[in-house]
Amino acid sequence: MHDALLACCKWLENTPWGTTVRNSAWMYPVIQSIHFAGLSLWLGTTVTVDLRLMGVGERRQTAAELSDRLFAWNWIGFFVVVLGGFLLFSADATTYMSNPAFRMKLVILIPLALFWHLVVQKKTRTWAQTEETPAIGKWAGLIEFLLWIAVVTAAVEFLITNAVTRS
Repeated sequence: MHDALLACCKWLENTPWGTTVRNSAWMYPVIQSIHFAGLSLWLGTTVTVDLRLMGVGERRQTAAELSDRLFAWNWIGFFVVVLGGFLLFSADATTYMSNPAFRMKLVILIPLALFWHLVVQKKTRTWAQTEETPAIGKWAGLIEFLLWIAVVTAAVEFLITNAVTRS
């Protein structure tokens, strides 16, 4: 399994996009900046709904109304994050996969995405039709919020330990 994963990483690094991003003096930092902007958009819209589910913030609209208004922005941010992350990963896939913080990020990110999509986004409309969100909705918002903190922590740990912030 490890050999097959390593072979896939090496193949990805040798693709035209992996080689181009890795060998360019400016592409990696530009893509990383766009990736971070997308992450800010995705994380910002997600956490805003999570906090509203938990009862934090002004109550001018329900969490369901807020979720509906942020829905398109949330998916735009998600698309930018996935595309940018894929390109960054392609440039140094073996370095990324050899780092425990990055592997932890993937282990946390996959359940987070499933939890977010299957539970929070779909159930927000049911939980938050009124001003007061039921306890299950508050707990779901809190759990997702904590998962995001774990994902960001793993990403920062990866950047610190690998100095993949190219100069």
